[in-house]
Amino acid sequence: MANAEEAEAVVTAVKDLDGVVRAHPIGTTDDGSLTKIMVTSEYAPSSEESLAQITQLRDVVHAVPDADALVGGAVATDLDARDGNERDLLVVAPLVLLVAFVVLVLLLRSIVAPVLLLLVNLASALGAIGAGAWLSRVLFDQQALDLQVPLLSFLFLVALGIDYTIFLVHRARSEAAVRGTRAGMVEAVAHTGSVITSAGIVLAAVFAALGVLPLVTLGQLGLIVGVGVIVDTLVVRTVIVPAIFTLVGDRIWWPGKPKAAQEELAHERGEHPAVAA
Repeated sequence: MANAEEAEAVVTAVKDLDGVVRAHPIGTTDDGSLTKIMVTSEYAPSSEESLAQITQLRDVVHAVPDADALVGGAVATDLDARDGNERDLLVVAPLVLLVAFVVLVLLLRSIVAPVLLLLVNLASALGAIGAGAWLSRVLFDQQALDLQVPLLSFLFLVALGIDYTIFLVHRARSEAAVRGTRAGMVEAVAHTGSVITSAGIVLAAVFAALGVLPLVTLGQLGLIVGVGVIVDTLVVRTVIVPAIFTLVGDRIWWPGKPKAAQEELAHERGEHPAVAA
């Protein structure tokens, strides 16, 4: 759409672009102030070339003086939706990670442990999204993820991963005050492993059920979250996190100390710390 007085100038500018087959006016508004211009492209709709062409079209028509031209249509809408979802991901994802970090810091009274745990959860979530995209392409011949799937998958995977992390690591901190970090983590896995594994399997099955629905968004979301929860439950929470805590040792609780929790507990019970040990 462009001001009627400058419609011909807009058509002339558009025709010079690579990939434009035809550009011509197809109508005006009732008051004659605006003209609608149809542009035919040689590229397939929503292909990388056509999306790039929309950006080029906008640059060209916006440069026409007094035209006030706007580029719309199905491909332009697709481009705007992609940009919007990418912007949402870049805004929402850091906020989610920040909230999770604050919760872990307050719960564990540590800086090192929350940072490492968030990095593990982030890597697990990104890996699950990549694996889900590959499985969608191989199993269901879906060449790309729906625009909303990466953001929704990231939110579910990080939230669920942090939940399981809290179950495990809070118990590990309590046990570390008495047994040390390595033995405390072993004890924590022994007591929470069955609960986390059972919950993860049930949750993965629930999300996998979404894959049978005739909706691409829900199907891809269920596949990604299902795979992510299984990997998080059977690999991350039972192998990777305990391995990290074992390798880092007591430094994982810096600047706090697990023994401080033991002393606080003994003080609340009116016991001497040595007796509580």
